[in-house]
Amino acid sequence: MTLIGEQQPPPPPQGPGVVPPFPAPPVEGRGRRLGMGFGIGVTVLVLACGGGVAASVGLVTVMGSALSEQAEVVVGDYFHALKDREWSEAYDQLCEKARKAEDESEFTRRVSAEEQIATYDVGDVEFVELSTPVNVTYTNGDTAELVAYLEQNHGTGAFEVCSVEE
Repeated sequence: MTLIGEQQPPPPPQGPGVVPPFPAPPVEGRGRRLGMGFGIGVTVLVLACGGGVAASVGLVTVMGSALSEQAEVVVGDYFHALKDREWSEAYDQLCEKARKAEDESEFTRRVSAEEQIATYDVGDVEFVELSTPVNVTYTNGDTAELVAYLEQNHGTGAFEVCSVEE
């Protein structure tokens, strides 16, 4: 029994073989959106990693330059003291191991007997052996290629000359 003005529920769906209102869900643009999402994600990842790599390379370069400059200054101060025959100042530039092996009077006796330095040129620091080449010209005109070996002071972090060899 139906009352007037009352709506009837829809009839039950048909059995097997029913045709859906559309053949499949729409997929237009889905692949394009997925590809763009992956592309944007990969681009952001590459930019972030590339920026990190660039910052790391820059940091290593700056630190290497600063350490090289510090080592060259220490070696330059040591040879400047030898050139000016300021034995005590040169002795103060030595590392602890070198000072334990030779006291200041022995050091002064040894280096004062060597040829006097007229000029010197400190080269670039070699970080594997922690050494730097030094081209020396003596007052008599002779030249020598020396190598100054360095050590870092554990207390201060500063470089110190440990030995000089030909």
